[in-house]
Amino acid sequence: MTAERPTLPPLEGPFRSVLCVVAHPDDIEYGTAAAVHRWVAGGATVSYLLLTRGEAGIDTMEPARAAGVREAEELESARRVGVESVEFAGWPDGALEYGVPLRREIAAAIRRHRPQLVVGQTWELFFGPGAANQADHRAVGLATLDAVADAGNRWLHRDLLDAGLEPWGGVEVLAVAGSPHPTHAVDVTGDPFEAAVHSLEAHAAYNAALPPDFPAPRELLTTILGGGGEQAGVERAWTAQVVLDRR
Repeated sequence: MTAERPTLPPLEGPFRSVLCVVAHPDDIEYGTAAAVHRWVAGGATVSYLLLTRGEAGIDTMEPARAAGVREAEELESARRVGVESVEFAGWPDGALEYGVPLRREIAAAIRRHRPQLVVGQTWELFFGPGAANQADHRAVGLATLDAVADAGNRWLHRDLLDAGLEPWGGVEVLAVAGSPHPTHAVDVTGDPFEAAVHSLEAHAAYNAALPPDFPAPRELLTTILGGGGEQAGVERAWTAQVVLDRR
């Protein structure tokens, strides 16, 4: 007799406030946007913090122009899943380094938005077999992990107090997207999946510059969220590693 394959438990809400922290425009759209759509539909206020404008991401476009194009595409992609609050911190694309300044930037955003749920990105070297994780992602992911603690500590980044940003220790859950070690899932079958495809399609200039054999948005998200669905026992699912749960 073959044992049934265990499934990932759901990441239970409801969440009133969510902050997604990533390095580049389009990072959220590779799956997380589907969960965002579901959280917004459930009444959550979701905000995005992007550390860069993605200006080094289009080989055929000068960075000064690419920054504006990619920012506009991200704003539109966020709108398509119900997100109005999108911040670009303006750090240099491709040159992010883990350290106190990056932690401070993210801690400040956590204090501004005061989220229950923070969604970061993985700091692992690999997403999975043969899939290397980009340096900016690793720096932002690790800095986000530490910034959650920093945000609640009055004696760190003291200049934030002068800016009126009081400590916020109310982050209940930190979920890491793209982790090769997922622990939880959000069912995004149906409308959330379709909204996520629509959201990724908003990155038209960026998508057009990808290699010809790179999967189109629907095909790519079917692979990512379909694979998550297999782990969660549903048709489509966004998966994440929950590394903090104070509920």
